[in-house]
Amino acid sequence: MTLRTRILVLISALVVLAGVATASVLHASARADRKNQTQPGGPRITAGAVALATGSGSRMIFRNMAWGPHRDELTTVPASNPSGPRTASKVKCLRFYAAAGTGVCLQSVHGPVQDTYRAVILDTRLRETARYDVPGIPSRARVSPSGRYAAWTAFVGGDSYAGTNFSTRAAIVDTRTGKLTPSLEAFRVVKDGRTYHAADVNFWGITFAADDRTFYATLATKGTTYLVRGDLRARTLTTLHANVECPSLSPDGTRVAYKKRVPGLSKDAPWHLYVLDLRTMRETPLAEPRSVDDQVVWRDDRTIVYALPGDYGADLYTVPSDGTGKPRRISTAAVSPAYVN
Repeated sequence: MTLRTRILVLISALVVLAGVATASVLHASARADRKNQTQPGGPRITAGAVALATGSGSRMIFRNMAWGPHRDELTTVPASNPSGPRTASKVKCLRFYAAAGTGVCLQSVHGPVQDTYRAVILDTRLRETARYDVPGIPSRARVSPSGRYAAWTAFVGGDSYAGTNFSTRAAIVDTRTGKLTPSLEAFRVVKDGRTYHAADVNFWGITFAADDRTFYATLATKGTTYLVRGDLRARTLTTLHANVECPSLSPDGTRVAYKKRVPGLSKDAPWHLYVLDLRTMRETPLAEPRSVDDQVVWRDDRTIVYALPGDYGADLYTVPSDGTGKPRRISTAAVSPAYVN
């Protein structure tokens, strides 16, 4: 091949690469434009006031995933009509939860080189009262029933629970004092009655009891996950049950709903939903046959709400907590629900 031919081949390759890059940029731009445009058949959404304590009946607040000008905003509907018209708040969150007039909103901050993340504590009118840096991609969020404590989990290495090559950081903050526990790794772990130390311990999916002292979370170590009971005063974490991920405590404090890895399922979708009775440690499989990668929410003592992939990112489904019935979709283009009164 002559020098002239080599130069022509190089120029041709550069032209092709430039064309591919231009097409990719245009495609990404067009996709972004579509996300900002309301799509036919989507939910009706209008801007308005959204509050975390209404005094006028139960409402569901969630991250709206429908394409259009209100995508990613905290949005509300009556709890009795979850598929009805939505009111959008202008407050954007990646993950969200609320209780007793206090909310936690995990947000991305777009930078010139890369995004960073933060946890914002919200009052009942969605006004910021405090903010904290989050060391990775936000994953889970919870608020204690009293509103005193907020918690979040972030991926600091890897970005999926499906495999084993990831690392998370689970934090708790006292919303009254502002005292932050940036990682549950600061707590003493008690496993099989003895203090446990290991370099590979990993925590995620915090859920709070009503006493402002007890909480539950997932501990992973040596390839196994455990449900742990945390004590905020003693700063301890005690293992209770194996193969539990992303626990969610029932309103009456007697059961935990969670996702459990089931042998034989795909490594990318390995979970089934279960409910664990904390007194008897009896497990009940729920009637959702699909793999659910979510920290579920209790609508009440009898009903579980969770997200599954949908056309706009995620849809919300519900299923009875006693293993009966069948799953039912209650809202499209929605994720991170919380129920407030």
